[in-house]
Amino acid sequence: MLFTIYSMTHATILITITIYVLLFFSLKRHPLYPFHAAGMFVQELFTSRKYRLHLLGCVVILFFNKIEITLENNMKHHNDFTPFIYGLEGNFVAIFQKLFENGVLTSVLTFFYVVIFPCLMIASLAIYTFQKDFKLFYTVCYALMINYMIAIPFYLFFPVTEVHAFNPNVRFLMLDAFPTFENDYRPLSDLDNCFPSLHTSISVTMAMIALRCKNGFWKRFAPISAAVIIFSIFYLGVHWLTDMAGGMLLGLFASRLALRLAEGRTIFAGSRAELKEQNVDG
Repeated sequence: MLFTIYSMTHATILITITIYVLLFFSLKRHPLYPFHAAGMFVQELFTSRKYRLHLLGCVVILFFNKIEITLENNMKHHNDFTPFIYGLEGNFVAIFQKLFENGVLTSVLTFFYVVIFPCLMIASLAIYTFQKDFKLFYTVCYALMINYMIAIPFYLFFPVTEVHAFNPNVRFLMLDAFPTFENDYRPLSDLDNCFPSLHTSISVTMAMIALRCKNGFWKRFAPISAAVIIFSIFYLGVHWLTDMAGGMLLGLFASRLALRLAEGRTIFAGSRAELKEQNVDG
């Protein structure tokens, strides 16, 4: 085993350090620029109502995701579509896992699943804020809200259990590198919140948005990370192939719709500014 994540506190420290490293390489490799990005984030948060409302929207949808878990646990009638998914796929994940399994890969992929995944979202917001590319900043906010708004109803009414908990031929390799995962990380997502895979959809979303930015490092890093995270959901024994396919479609749809919403908002704001100028001139 290359390394072990011992707790959620340890994971949070790793996430913080990783965000700094990603911002360092993204923002002209200046050691102070990550702090400048954090400062600009705080400044926009206190000075821009639009900026603040978009972030609030992301927080609210994450809160609804937490409510979904509570609602699902209190539902009297609970369907299980896992046998149907297993009937379609069989032992694909088991075969995939056994083909690649080794200790070093388990550590690396756990790091991507637990640490890099949230870093993609947080670093994206910081990079686009630092570069004053607010169209992409708003695109990320809209995309995150769209991903969760579409996924949450599936988690409530189309529950699918994680592969390792259904198929005895699949090991939950996450526990080898993150032994306290079930106690520390599991409260963030139920065992049957599988379809669609948000790890897939959000990673794909961040990659598609990154392809439109002017930051060369981020334009390469985000898509590569998305590919590794998608690999990890099978390798670690978490998701079915169907979950990935649903997540892929959701990610592509969310990123495209979010970009249109952000562009529409930018055009509207620009038109309003032009009208104000015309009124002043008049």
